[in-house]
Amino acid sequence: MKTAHCCSNPSNLKDSKSEYRKSQNDKTFRVALVGNPNAGKTTLFNALTGSHQKVGNYPGVTVEKVVGTIHLKDFDAECVDLPGLYSLQALSEDELVALNSLGGGSTETEIDLIVYVLDASNLERNLYLFARLAEFQLPTVVALTMTDRLQKSGTVLRVNSLRDALGVDVISVVGRTGAGISELKASIVKNFAEPKIPDFTIGFPDQLKEVLVPLHQHFVNDKLEVPISLIIKQLVEPEEILPSPLDQDDDAREVLGNARLRLIEKNLLNPDIEINSAYEWAALVQRQSITHKLVHKDTITDKIDAILMHRVWGILVFLAVMYVVFQSIYTFAQPLMDDITSGFTFLSNWVHPLLSGVPWVQSLVCDGIIGGVGSMLVFLPQILILFFFIGALEGSGYLARAAFLMDRLFGWCGLNGRAFIPLLSSFACAIPGIMAARVMPDKKSRLVTILVAPLMSCSARLPVYLLLIGAFIQPKYGAVWAGIALFGMHLLGLVIAIPIVWILNRKIVKGRNLPFTLELPPYQLPKLRDVWLGMYMRGRVFVTVAGTTIVAMSILIWFLSYFPRSSSQDLVYRQAYLQTNRNASNFDVQNYVDQQRLGDSYLGRFGKGIEPIFRPAGFDWRITTGILAAFPARETIIPSLGILFRLGNVDGPATNLQNSLAKAKWSDGKPLLNPYTAIGLMVFFALCCQCNSTLATVKRETNSWKWPIFMFSYMSGLAYLGAVLINQFGNFMMNR
Repeated sequence: MKTAHCCSNPSNLKDSKSEYRKSQNDKTFRVALVGNPNAGKTTLFNALTGSHQKVGNYPGVTVEKVVGTIHLKDFDAECVDLPGLYSLQALSEDELVALNSLGGGSTETEIDLIVYVLDASNLERNLYLFARLAEFQLPTVVALTMTDRLQKSGTVLRVNSLRDALGVDVISVVGRTGAGISELKASIVKNFAEPKIPDFTIGFPDQLKEVLVPLHQHFVNDKLEVPISLIIKQLVEPEEILPSPLDQDDDAREVLGNARLRLIEKNLLNPDIEINSAYEWAALVQRQSITHKLVHKDTITDKIDAILMHRVWGILVFLAVMYVVFQSIYTFAQPLMDDITSGFTFLSNWVHPLLSGVPWVQSLVCDGIIGGVGSMLVFLPQILILFFFIGALEGSGYLARAAFLMDRLFGWCGLNGRAFIPLLSSFACAIPGIMAARVMPDKKSRLVTILVAPLMSCSARLPVYLLLIGAFIQPKYGAVWAGIALFGMHLLGLVIAIPIVWILNRKIVKGRNLPFTLELPPYQLPKLRDVWLGMYMRGRVFVTVAGTTIVAMSILIWFLSYFPRSSSQDLVYRQAYLQTNRNASNFDVQNYVDQQRLGDSYLGRFGKGIEPIFRPAGFDWRITTGILAAFPARETIIPSLGILFRLGNVDGPATNLQNSLAKAKWSDGKPLLNPYTAIGLMVFFALCCQCNSTLATVKRETNSWKWPIFMFSYMSGLAYLGAVLINQFGNFMMNR
């Protein structure tokens, strides 16, 4: 076999544009980590960059990129952790981004050096991708991972033999311990000055090279940018018109025709020749590089998988693990969320008297800014806990198994197994659930998951359920039916989500069923540093990016609920209330004034204006306005209803508000709410996307206002339809 070699003069294989582009005194030196999924890229990235990382989106797309700084001997380099690849056939948006970054494009994604992360325990498959990446003709260093795992299996790998076959530096590294990291950095510096570039024909048989090398050189001389894969494609399938510089070049087409005749003569015209030859080369390199291997015996991973991947036991274990994750997000976050709420309440109470001279500024700062920031940060504990579990499960190797188990359940409606994690976490809060949809393998599956995640009944809806069940279900039907109603409200969103996914995939997003391919890594203890960095990065992104939108929208809601306002009108309200309630306390009087202010605000006027729309659902303007006022966060519905129904102490016993709702009347004296109306209101809250924090997060994740508007519209339509049908059915039953 002829091994690949370093090209000391790469210009004879590349045109001027694709030559090694930068020098130490020029632009930032950019390094890309490339490799198969689960090859150890993330651990290596963290070992190279530490906490010097930032998260953002690639220009023009929603795929997330993680960028860090590598501190080298004489300079710093920017390191980009590209999405994992199996081949050069991009099936998802993240794979397409990785390939576009390697192929050039904008200066923001232009790569100067590839650090190819090669999993030594899966040598043949990893070598196949290396052979295909060689066509990009970029300086390359191989970081050989999982060597410690290879040694435990009894396999001995001859690194020198592998280095000779690849023609580039091969450095053994163990990211978890830091072994080999300094040698890898030294190799990066060396390739900065004297780049080593793998042979672009690596993996091809000699007879094919005899045709490809002069053909490629001809196009280089004619200054045509043509990747080797495109040359092979047009040699094998000339009838397929492909967009390339060859389309308008008659000379190029003639040269391709002559080359095709030579391939026919050599009996090499096979559509799969590129794939087959690369795998044959990879298998040969593996045989030459591995010098000894003990007789195979079941590993610990094999024994664990016999249980965790079992059709029955695997599902049961998975449900148990997911229950622990869900319950932990729900339980462990609550004390922290309460502390955050108490902290912002204390801050608001401290600032409030300091601004008493300017009431509107007082309300803006306390209710709009402090309240807005507090309503955003209260979600942070759930996000951190969620990504702790995701990082731990991924680092242990279990998350890949869970995805395969769930693929059997979700495949029929158009999603694969990775969707279960985001949907499950949305039961605690839709925001971390939407952010967790990044684990989806392609853009459309991720979008569909995002669009149905808020249908899961989050913890913020729980106070509404408890309030209405306690007021209308438990007193009449007892505790058993109250518990069934509470369970039903949590189950409703999941039941509705399944047909919605089916409709979205076939009528709106029109996603396609992609092959679900994922490497199953061996089990191991997760590295705490990786878990911590994942939590830190996700939390920082949420606070700095999504938080700004959340606070801005909270201030807007404050403005609409505060203005217009005048002191003379307040006096009229006060006098009118005292005429019929002469012995009323100042506390009750002020609550009445607050209620009238809210009713006359822009938000209240809007609520009264749309009351006729919600009358079929049994909602008057007070409930309608409460729904609108709760838009910054669902939890605010309780204090909003307390003001609207003239309750002074909404933080007191819940029965006060429950009694007030039970006694509320329409203007004609009829009861405002009954059990059916209460169920309709709960269904409305269960299905409506009434949370600006969620919409802001969807906007960030999709990089567009189109999808949060669509999500708000379809969920609001479902919520309204459900509430109307239940109320009308209730009226029919009671009037029989």
